[in-house]
Amino acid sequence: MRTALTRLTLTDFRSYATAELALDGRPVWLAGPNGAGKTNLLEAVSFLIPGRGLRGASIAEVGRRLPGEKAGRAWAVSATLAAGGEETRLGTGVEQAGAARRVVRVEGEAAPPGRLAEHVRQVWLTPAQDRLFLEGAGDRRRFVDRLVFAAEPSHAAHVQAYEKAQRERMRLLTDGPPDPAWLDALESRLAEAGTLMAEARARTLAALQAEIETRGERPFPQARLSLTGEWEQLAGSGADFAEIEARLARALAAARDRDAAAGRALTGPHRGDLAVVHAEKDRPAAECSTGEQKALILNLVLAQAARLARSDAAPTPILLLDEVAAHLDARRRAALFDEIEALGLQAFLTGTDDHLFEALAGRAQGFRVEGSGFAAAG
Repeated sequence: MRTALTRLTLTDFRSYATAELALDGRPVWLAGPNGAGKTNLLEAVSFLIPGRGLRGASIAEVGRRLPGEKAGRAWAVSATLAAGGEETRLGTGVEQAGAARRVVRVEGEAAPPGRLAEHVRQVWLTPAQDRLFLEGAGDRRRFVDRLVFAAEPSHAAHVQAYEKAQRERMRLLTDGPPDPAWLDALESRLAEAGTLMAEARARTLAALQAEIETRGERPFPQARLSLTGEWEQLAGSGADFAEIEARLARALAAARDRDAAAGRALTGPHRGDLAVVHAEKDRPAAECSTGEQKALILNLVLAQAARLARSDAAPTPILLLDEVAAHLDARRRAALFDEIEALGLQAFLTGTDDHLFEALAGRAQGFRVEGSGFAAAG
């Protein structure tokens, strides 16, 4: 079911006092100098799904602050979403400065944040992910989990349940008393949530690999993907849920003394990693050039978007591509635009110069962003 934003309104969000964009469902490009507010707008869109947005920011961080103001103001992001010939009004924000949680409204009625995922799916790529293959495994796990979440929104709840049980278990092991019955209960929760996580990651990666191979030769390099974590590999091997869950529970129980001494859990799906190999060169992504690494990541994002775009049962994804065009040569830039159009997706792209988006003439809406204001580009 194709989905697209037709109106977006920001109030006291980051650099925007008030801003409103009327959209026609086509891709959107935003051009302007650094610091003009382009990424802030993409971040606002990213708050239309559950979670902390594309920057991973806290609620307090995104409220607008004037010079001298120590706390961010109450903020709001609202949008009209068109899907299947119908429109839905979505909104989120905080009603007073300093609020600990953001509120969500669907058609004006209060709703839990998870309801947003029923209406909007998103896949994004930001400059912070440029060093994905050079940074720690945690960044790659979060990248994988974001791809999983776009396809399976329930994955976020499983990750949260796992992390909560893990924190409680470590407090019990390090601060005591290490009550065996309570540890058994926590490790049972960890095993269940961890198995759900491992299976979802393995399932998503297998689907992505198949999509990449189906897509064939394109201007973006093909990748060979694998998950190096023990539990993801077990899930990908065809082991059934009960077997993985039981093995993980036993491994956690056996690791209590070791984890207590280390002050952290040393086994579980939170230790997994993503391995990516440039297929044509048969070389790990970390050994490829910067341009090749960026193209590999972009191809992963496009493969996930293409896979989700074919779903009739779920919303098509909205793509958020921050400063991606500037890092592509003209051939790959045109290929990216062609791919977005062929998939029929709404995408938001940013760049410093209008000329980066010349190949989108007549196929997208363009806006100049200056001083956190908008002007339609010719």
